[in-house]
Amino acid sequence: MADDMLEGKVVLVTGAGRGIGAEVAKLAAAEGAKVVVNDLGGNVDGGGADSTPAQEVVAEIQSNGGEAVVNGDSVADFQAAKRMVQQAVDEFGQIDAVINVAGILRDVIFHKMTQDDWNAVIQVHLKGTFNVSRAAADHFRAQEAGSMVHFTSTSGLIGNFGQANYAAAKLGIIGLSKSIALDMARFGVRSNCMSPFAWSRMIGTIPSNTPEQQERLAKIKQMTPAQIAPMCVYLVSDAANEMGVTAQIFGSRMNEQVLFGQNRPIRSIHREEGWTPRSIHEEGMPALVPSFVPNDRSADIFCWDPI
Repeated sequence: MADDMLEGKVVLVTGAGRGIGAEVAKLAAAEGAKVVVNDLGGNVDGGGADSTPAQEVVAEIQSNGGEAVVNGDSVADFQAAKRMVQQAVDEFGQIDAVINVAGILRDVIFHKMTQDDWNAVIQVHLKGTFNVSRAAADHFRAQEAGSMVHFTSTSGLIGNFGQANYAAAKLGIIGLSKSIALDMARFGVRSNCMSPFAWSRMIGTIPSNTPEQQERLAKIKQMTPAQIAPMCVYLVSDAANEMGVTAQIFGSRMNEQVLFGQNRPIRSIHREEGWTPRSIHEEGMPALVPSFVPNDRSADIFCWDPI
């Protein structure tokens, strides 16, 4: 194995102009990869466009002796996703991995959420992840190798207030990743998810109006985007391929690396004569209630300080 874990590889990182995506792109380059730095350069809510952040990341990579190019296309556009993948092939001769970081937020309590709020978030997160992954899939199939990392969130895995659109998209990405891992395993393609814990522009939208909220934000700020990058880079490496790492959900939380469970049956009940609504109420549900998953949110589960 080469000293640099991504030596000889070409990696496309979406949403790589700032925050986590930028740190992933820079570490991938430091580990030997040639990188396509994609970023539309929009606002947190998806509006606007600015190529400057992506250009700054590419300049930093190049100043450190790495190779990288800017791509300013939107992941929400299927043809644009095909262009960014093709750019990797045209510039560097191949594409070996995609890391789907790009995202926006339109946080609002569910009963006030508009159709635009819903559509915009689904379009960037879920459809954007599909677009880029699908564009890369043809190349991966032809070369019988490739890897994907898709960003999910505990908002979908566990739950959070005011993020129905984001949570639905992020949980949808879990299903998408598993399907890719199943469908493309015979072509040597791996697909995994990353649930990051880090301070970023998107997390910066969390309210800080009370002492409790301020204390929570202070803890989140200890978790930096740079601490997310190592697992992402590892997951697209040959080393992860050797370990057979695919169809999994990981999280990076300061200096912790987390492996998440996935939906599996936890309890079943049987009645030989079948069920009626009344027998479900009187016999079935009392047996199931003790095994219910609580109606909790991410902060209730990750209740210890980051370490």
